[in-house]
Amino acid sequence: RRCCTHTEMGADSVLSVFGAFKEEYKRNTSTRSKVIDCFILYFLAVAALQVVYCAIVGSFPFNSFLAGFISAFGSAILTACLRMQINPANHFEISEERAFADYALCMLVLYVVAINFIG
Repeated sequence: RRCCTHTEMGADSVLSVFGAFKEEYKRNTSTRSKVIDCFILYFLAVAALQVVYCAIVGSFPFNSFLAGFISAFGSAILTACLRMQINPANHFEISEERAFADYALCMLVLYVVAINFIG
């Protein structure tokens, strides 16, 4: 008889929760939401790469680093807001077209501010 340690039981439970989440995500999430989730992950990866680059190389033009990081992270936040608005389970009272128009306008403002911040 094999006795499991607490770390093995903890790892198994984490893996089972992750597996259940993955199956539920595949089954109940629309393709549009999955594409938006990939877009959010892309923006977060770009922000993380900028932080790593800044840590390794340095932050000489600090305004440029801040503008790039804020635009990448802000884009992830705005895209998450778009995902919440177009998800039918959230029952927002606006149309998908209006949600996308708001998203496009906010992205435009974000990038204009970021470009202006670079100097």
